[in-house]
Amino acid sequence: MMRRRTLFRLIVIQRVLVKYGLDDVIAATHLLRPLRFLFLLAPRRRDKSAPLGERIRLALEELGPIFVKFGQAISTRRDLLPPDIANELAKLQDAVPPFPAEQAVQILEGAYGRPVDEVFKRIDKEPLAAASIAQVHAAELPNGAEVVLKVLRPGVQEKIEQDLDVLRTVAGLAAKYWEHGKRLKPLELVAEYEQTIIDELDLMREAANTAQLKRNFQGSDMLYVPDIHWDFCRPEVLVQERIHGTPISDMDTLRAAGTNIQLLAENGVEIFFTQVFRHNFFHADMHPGNIFVILTDPDRPKYAAVDFGIVGTLSPEDKQYLAENFLAFFDRDYHRIAKLHLDSGWVPPDTRIDQLEAAVRTVCEPIFNKPLAEISFAQVLMRLFRVAQRFDVEIQPQMILLHKTLFNIEGLGRELYPELDLWKTAKPVLQRWMDEQVGARALIDDLRENLPQVRQALRELPSAIRELSDRASSGNLSVELESEEIHRIREELAGQRRQRYWLFVGMTGIITGTLVLTLEGNIWLGGTLLAAGVLGMFTGRPNA
Repeated sequence: MMRRRTLFRLIVIQRVLVKYGLDDVIAATHLLRPLRFLFLLAPRRRDKSAPLGERIRLALEELGPIFVKFGQAISTRRDLLPPDIANELAKLQDAVPPFPAEQAVQILEGAYGRPVDEVFKRIDKEPLAAASIAQVHAAELPNGAEVVLKVLRPGVQEKIEQDLDVLRTVAGLAAKYWEHGKRLKPLELVAEYEQTIIDELDLMREAANTAQLKRNFQGSDMLYVPDIHWDFCRPEVLVQERIHGTPISDMDTLRAAGTNIQLLAENGVEIFFTQVFRHNFFHADMHPGNIFVILTDPDRPKYAAVDFGIVGTLSPEDKQYLAENFLAFFDRDYHRIAKLHLDSGWVPPDTRIDQLEAAVRTVCEPIFNKPLAEISFAQVLMRLFRVAQRFDVEIQPQMILLHKTLFNIEGLGRELYPELDLWKTAKPVLQRWMDEQVGARALIDDLRENLPQVRQALRELPSAIRELSDRASSGNLSVELESEEIHRIREELAGQRRQRYWLFVGMTGIITGTLVLTLEGNIWLGGTLLAAGVLGMFTGRPNA
């Protein structure tokens, strides 16, 4: 049965929608429609004189953090939204109404256990920015360092937990009654989002994310990440270096400074794909309110990013799936795309590959009527997801965060430079990553990873041979009938022994072949040993 608090929240959502003249949403929402009669008995304001975009923004602000996050996510997609609505939703990125400075001081003093003037040399009472989860104040440390304080909004956790109850209820109903519920996994999607939003409430986690991103881009001429002042950080307070840069949305200032806008847009795409495929740790909240530009050298502008409360990672299998799909798409290799969907396990194994290939071709081929510079990566990914709907594909929740981030970064890049060719920028990163997965570096990594197994196999091999010989000579070597479970376990152990054997053979062949090539100069013999060694290494890999 729906909990009372959740039901009350649904009523509040409907009241806010009515208040801002968004009744059409109620009419289209089956879950809220039965509650419409309540508002025939209650006074309400249905002011539709204000612009639609403004009414949507105000409604999202009133509904709270989760709804503000939704508005932020879609505000960068100006290719999908009318300009007036996009302009209003963009205000959600850094123009959410602030909470009083007195409350911020109370939170700080509760976090540090002493008056704020004993902790900081100065704190600006007027916030630099206010967002759905927290707001930011400029400050100065006792040593004179300029910093910003990020302070959680009072009561934000309770509000978020309440809205998560609503989302879980709606997702549960969708999973049970909606025809696409099983395929789209609404409960899993809510669980994934819940983990993401709850993580944002721990600012120590955000500080750790910031430190990791800074290490990943140490020395980069494309992205700067601020320093964290760990001694001043608490779960409800983040203290980091203050960045002096131009907001990415301030195009007038960027153009007036003579900024290389094309390079800036291309670097943004390269930064994203580098985070996903090389670092496997990507900033998943890259809306314009979190991105600044350092204009020390306008010809080589440098990004400065903040707010790393949401980061994403992908499994090696997911990265492989995405990279190969993108590469196959731009090569128009539709058979490869269909095979990737089957190999990923997302499509039922009895799916006919020729039918899936035909569906992929039907959806993707019209895209190539456009110039490459106009092709949307996010739309490509969306189309690939839609292709498999008729084949009962199961959407993986971990992909939703990446897709949302790709929408954001692509929208930002195209807003900066409409002629941006994402494929030209992203292809070298993807190809370099793919080469690393199957080239010589991947082989060396496999050797390093499996070296402990090879050593253990070498240690165990003499004793295993001795034990087998002793049992055979004494007549104790026998074959016994076993249960199916014991047989399976023995098969797995035998498989592991075979893997160790082939890994040993492969490593020996590679080492010997290398020595023959370098010391003896015998290309034929050395090459043969190397080829045999590589074959042995791949034979000995798990699931080979």
